[in-house]
Amino acid sequence: MHRIGFVVFPKFQLMGFAAVSAFEMANVALGEPVYGIELLSERGGEVKSSAGFGVLTKSFDSTLYDTVMFGAGTTIEPSTPGLIEFAHHALETARRVAAPCTGAFVLAESGLLDGRRATTHWAFARQLQERFPAVKVEEDRIFIVDGSVWTSAGMTASIDLALAMIEKDHGPQVARSVARKLVVYHRRAGGQSQFSALLELDPKSDRIQRSIDYAKANLRSVLSVEELADAARLSARQFSRAFRAETGQSPAKAVENLRVEAARLMMEHGRHSMDVIAEEAGFADSDRMRRAFLRALGQPPQTIRRNARESA
Repeated sequence: MHRIGFVVFPKFQLMGFAAVSAFEMANVALGEPVYGIELLSERGGEVKSSAGFGVLTKSFDSTLYDTVMFGAGTTIEPSTPGLIEFAHHALETARRVAAPCTGAFVLAESGLLDGRRATTHWAFARQLQERFPAVKVEEDRIFIVDGSVWTSAGMTASIDLALAMIEKDHGPQVARSVARKLVVYHRRAGGQSQFSALLELDPKSDRIQRSIDYAKANLRSVLSVEELADAARLSARQFSRAFRAETGQSPAKAVENLRVEAARLMMEHGRHSMDVIAEEAGFADSDRMRRAFLRALGQPPQTIRRNARESA
């Protein structure tokens, strides 16, 4: 049995337990308890989550675990000496140590990430790099494995992390079975930029929002600055300045992201050829679409489609 110690601390975020569900479903898929999970904390007993209710935990001791996974919180709090000491113990004794989301700050504060590649939630990636310059932060990755240390992006990325562990332990067929039970992709395509850049397009004014709505409804159009400015009822110069100020992106970059997202959805849920998808999404041709995908998601369209079909 693979013994997993899941570490929590006051105000931990419950979504981290999504990884626990993946290991639970692996037990179901294999028909036997191949993973045993224990909730751990520095002092043991009840630990309150950020949602306000608690879970019962076992205190840190000399028990050996195959995998130790550190939970995450919605805010970054200083790690206690006991937590740092246990992180060092885990690195020395466990086969692998994992930290989804902001749990990476616990490992970084413990010095366990010095000289290693790591990731965290995109919203905290720059803070992680600034506070711990010895860490090689890659903010667009869903998860990273560097030796025995595993880190992942936001809370739901802990599922991607757990699926990768299950695949390493029991093979791709079991991991695919678990992914189907959880109704998630076996291997998620793209990096965090598909969530951070696209979901951050949140303008403050109705005029800029109107231009975005117009772009979404007219992706096959050229969508020049002049065309979008006309939809917003602003001059081209006023529009460009206001758009960047409110969204943090240029109009051209925002349009490209919208086209990539529309094309990605067509690839994952339809059977159109790449040429048809490129035309429908407003790319001049499939080659331009490919370059846009590499810029936005870090993977070509063919990989996105293949991963979607494998997961299906």
